[in-house]
Amino acid sequence: MKLVVRVKLLPTPSQASALEVTLRTCNEAANWLSIRAFEHGRTSRSALQVLAYTGLKARGLSAQPSLHVLRKVADAYTTLKANLRAGNLGRRGSRRYTKATSKPVAFRPGAAQPFDDRCLSWQLNNRTVSIWTTAGRMKDVTFTGQAEQLATLAAYRKGESELVHKDGDWYLHAVCEIPEADVNRMPDGFVGVDLGIINIATTSTGTRHSGRHLNRRREADRTLRTKLQRKGTKSAKRRARRHAGKEARRARDINHKISKCIVAEAERTGRGIALEDLSGIRERVRLRKPQRATLHSWPFHQLSTFIAYKAKRAGVPVVYVDPAYTSQECSRCHHIDRRNRPSQAVFACRACGFVEHADLNSSHNIAARGWWLWVRGAESQAPALTLTA
Repeated sequence: MKLVVRVKLLPTPSQASALEVTLRTCNEAANWLSIRAFEHGRTSRSALQVLAYTGLKARGLSAQPSLHVLRKVADAYTTLKANLRAGNLGRRGSRRYTKATSKPVAFRPGAAQPFDDRCLSWQLNNRTVSIWTTAGRMKDVTFTGQAEQLATLAAYRKGESELVHKDGDWYLHAVCEIPEADVNRMPDGFVGVDLGIINIATTSTGTRHSGRHLNRRREADRTLRTKLQRKGTKSAKRRARRHAGKEARRARDINHKISKCIVAEAERTGRGIALEDLSGIRERVRLRKPQRATLHSWPFHQLSTFIAYKAKRAGVPVVYVDPAYTSQECSRCHHIDRRNRPSQAVFACRACGFVEHADLNSSHNIAARGWWLWVRGAESQAPALTLTA
């Protein structure tokens, strides 16, 4: 499986200036090529190479960077066409669809730029890289990162790396090919995971992840974000952007910790993991206004993805179950009734009288459904993953 390890570059001022010029030049070339591709209606890699390879080299790019710009533009149009076919940009003729198809794909001046081993070489022992720039090959650019990530980079790096400039810092995203562990074909049951608003994740073994302090923090974040949006000044917008990045990093860190605990528990007990298939959850679920903000502000899909890829590395099987009525079904007698939920936290079966915490009851139902899916031969539906560690 593929894993993307991010390391931070520590360039000198002159090195940072050269990197900035290189990134800007590559994206200006990509925008120029995108306009030509749009005008000629030719967006495949082979067509673009015939159309504009010479022109890219004339704009200050050498051979390999020119090919990378070609591929970046072609891949952007391929993604656009896939989104149009899938209906992600509205129906044909809609305002959003028309806006997406009426102009060329545009690239930001600081958009990421891929480099292969001909343009970028790693000196892992010295923690430096040598990278191509428009001013020539630049050597001895220092990088740093967490010890675990650097060990993964040294052992499994394979393929391209991307140069990224974000909030004044420089990063390299390096692709690593991680060997997958053999999947446990005979799990001793499944750990059901219920994802929710009050408790982010509740497992069928009784573990709850979240708590009042986290929800209070999220409410404070929303209040500050609303205040800054209403103010609308330049400084407020800058602060809002910085705070949004801080929120995203905090959520990502919490999701990593939760997923690590769930996978470790399943691996230790020899079980699989059963997750709800929450695709389209935002469109299906009807909630009160205060709950909508909570649902939309937490990256549940990210948490599910983290669980899936960590389970894949550990050899833990994962199945995805239908979430319908998991919160209304009794995990003892399987009676389904909307009135089984007298409150958000309480489940009380009206048929057999069984009482339990509502999230825990749901997780038991998810675990049972996961086991039956596994018995019927439904193995993990998780796709091949490419994630940032």
